[in-house]
Amino acid sequence: MGAALARLSSAGRRIRTLNSWTWTASVTSLLLIAPLLVVVFGLSAPANDLWPHLVDTVLAGYIVNTVGIALGVALGTAILGVSTAWLIAMCDFPGRAFFSWALVLPLALPGYIAAFVYGDLLEFAGPIQTALRDYFGWAKGDYWFPAVRSPLGAVVVLSLVLYPYVYLLVQTAFATQSATLIETGRLLGRGPLRIFRTLAVPLARPALVAGCALAVMETLNDIGVMELFGIGTFTTGIYRAWFGFGDIGAAARLATVLLLVVLAVLWAERRLRKSLRYHPENDRSRPVIRYVLRGRRAAIATLGCGLPVLLGFALPAVFLAWWHVRAGAPIDPAFPAIMLNTLGLALAATALTVAIAWLVVFGLRLDPAFVRPFARTAGAGYAVPGVVVAVGVLGLCSLFDHAVDDVSRMIFGVGTGLLLSGTVTVLLFAYAVRFLAVSMNALESSYHRIPSTLDAAARTLGVFPRGMLVRVHVPLLRGGIATAAALVFVEVMKELPATLILRPFDFNTLAVRAFEMAHEERMADAALPAIAIVAVGLVPLIVLSRRFLQPNVAAETSS
Repeated sequence: MGAALARLSSAGRRIRTLNSWTWTASVTSLLLIAPLLVVVFGLSAPANDLWPHLVDTVLAGYIVNTVGIALGVALGTAILGVSTAWLIAMCDFPGRAFFSWALVLPLALPGYIAAFVYGDLLEFAGPIQTALRDYFGWAKGDYWFPAVRSPLGAVVVLSLVLYPYVYLLVQTAFATQSATLIETGRLLGRGPLRIFRTLAVPLARPALVAGCALAVMETLNDIGVMELFGIGTFTTGIYRAWFGFGDIGAAARLATVLLLVVLAVLWAERRLRKSLRYHPENDRSRPVIRYVLRGRRAAIATLGCGLPVLLGFALPAVFLAWWHVRAGAPIDPAFPAIMLNTLGLALAATALTVAIAWLVVFGLRLDPAFVRPFARTAGAGYAVPGVVVAVGVLGLCSLFDHAVDDVSRMIFGVGTGLLLSGTVTVLLFAYAVRFLAVSMNALESSYHRIPSTLDAAARTLGVFPRGMLVRVHVPLLRGGIATAAALVFVEVMKELPATLILRPFDFNTLAVRAFEMAHEERMADAALPAIAIVAVGLVPLIVLSRRFLQPNVAAETSS
């Protein structure tokens, strides 16, 4: 009896210690999970005629294209990311210092912008094929040229702009590997390639899996490349079912299937990383001696690092500027309004997302055991494609609007109409669901640097959680807040799928404008908004470089 009373007393104390911050963080996390639950429950809705038609005709193609392109991008980003990471971390050659940060530049270029640049350059009427026909006197049918508007073309384009995810993580893994292991391999007579294959890559597999998983998630989220190249995938299928046929039920079913694919990828990534955990001795006091490359090997290394930067960033950026200048540097009369829309939306979404992430992370610090399950589930939204988030958010807001309208009619006899659907509020909510994890990761890494003893000291002095947050944490979190804000701001600027689906009528952003103009093959009109997106996208690269690109542990060189 006494033991039972003690347990009840302990439970009571536990409930009392869950203050308003903890409850608010947990409830907010649940609210951000709700759109994904709406998508899953959408399977129980009655099917219209379109869904059986999709199953019979295009669903198999969607699955094959989506999975095939995702696997191709995983392979392409792994090859580009691992090879360049090894050259930067373990070799010394002309241009190494420049390429160490320049290899991250393709992250500033959204895939759909690279797609319409390469689509225009490499198509039959583009400058490259036209120059070949003029020089050799060829006619149509006299030569073979790879089709860029194809699944293989999508794999190549997406690999060129997404490989930095692998490069960033694997380069850090290579740079922080134990010097003892590398030197042991050298003493055993193993050459650079064998050490790379048998020692370095196996030890960097967790980072490789994580980087490839990020690239696959971005591929599953993509709608711009697939639409511009005319490829049927789940994202384009959801968009066409919604806007082409007006069948939200079919779109919800496709979104549910895509969500299951995403969950499968997440499960596989977690299992692989769990089975590939290594804990090598990290002896930073003994720097790894880099391989000095000379002559032909140095030229190959420089070319190997230069091509991804050239094809993934420099060439598309130059052609964007050339198209704009060639057309007389026109400025669309609607451009200032579109720029203001984009900046205002990005600023509002950044403030909302960072505030929510801060609340959740603070609640996680106050009571990790209680808040962690909610926080981790809410943070999974970044892995969910934007079209799936859009379907869930619109479904949730529609339920809310109809519920309020029904109650208003019952009590006051007057309907309220649609309060949230078709407004900017829906977009902001979708951005918060989609990019919460980006902000949370930046804030959590900063919180890890704040000793828990400071919190204990504040409690001893009678400082309540709000005082602790304002007087203790804020001064120490400025860097983390700035990092989170910069990353979320640029992600919102570049986001296309959710914005394309949820934007209010006649409301354009830079991403939507660039996509629409490119879709209509108006390259000169698409160039300016695309250039603006790329310019803004360069901002977080400084943050990423400082955060991920560790100084190489090699302090000496050896041939």
